Amino acid sequence: MKKLRIGYFADGPWSHRALERLLADETLQLAFICARNDNPDPVLKARAEEEGLDFITHPKINAEDFLARMTTYDCDLFVSMSFNQIFRGELINLPPLKTINCHAGKLPFYRGRNILNWVLINDEREFGITVHYVDEGIDTGDIIVQRCYPISDADDYSTLLQTAYGGCADNLYDAIKAIQQGDVTPLAQKDIHPLGLYCSARKAGDEQLDWNQPSRDVFNFVRAICRPGPEARTFLGDNEIKINKVQYLSEAPVYKGVVGAVVGIDGEAFFVKTLDSYVKVAEWSGNSRPRMGDRLK
Repeated sequence: MKKLRIGYFADGPWSHRALERLLADETLQLAFICARNDNPDPVLKARAEEEGLDFITHPKINAEDFLARMTTYDCDLFVSMSFNQIFRGELINLPPLKTINCHAGKLPFYRGRNILNWVLINDEREFGITVHYVDEGIDTGDIIVQRCYPISDADDYSTLLQTAYGGCADNLYDAIKAIQQGDVTPLAQKDIHPLGLYCSARKAGDEQLDWNQPSRDVFNFVRAICRPGPEARTFLGDNEIKINKVQYLSEAPVYKGVVGAVVGIDGEAFFVKTLDSYVKVAEWSGNSRPRMGDRLK
């Protein structure tokens, strides 16, 4: 089998396991690793040095000087894994087999950013990992491989991350091998749904917890941004409290009350009134310990 020559655009833990899969396959040949320009991944840099690969960063990958450099590598395929720049047409189409991307979302749904946070916030029962051809949209190209992974109430952001790290490596490798073997039947996203949906990036300040919503939504919000995320935030007076875990109490009675009020204490844990019932705050940190009757906001 002819070796497939690959240019790897990558960043972070998402890309590390996939890189090892590619390096272990003697029928694949990496030409270079291109990392994020603003904060180059030290793990990728070290592996590039170990393997004798060029380690590249550039602020504008669609610039003429970068394109000129890319032509010298004679790649068959470009691969993107958690890379943070948008590919434009000339770069996308430079390799004969074009450019592919791995996205931790069930396209055409959950395009965009911070997908694992959003699927939990939206109380989804599964999340997808999709490998697709890159076009000039954002996560809109034809699908090569897509698999879904279940989400249970025991899951949170940290567990989904671990599943996604392995799942992305597996799906990306399978897609590359399918391309290498000429065994790809691309699926247009519009054939799944005419519109799909796009998720905006989460930013500083989005951690604020709104108690004036159902308990299920509070539970989902907290687990969606738990460590290693920023953690949900609430205030007791002027003192900020970080909340890493709440327990959803499915049998808690539904009743009207003061939203945000502390309605019970259980050792270090405490209960907070929500729009419909209450939840148990099981893991938290802060300088002020809530007491019965306090109001969080």
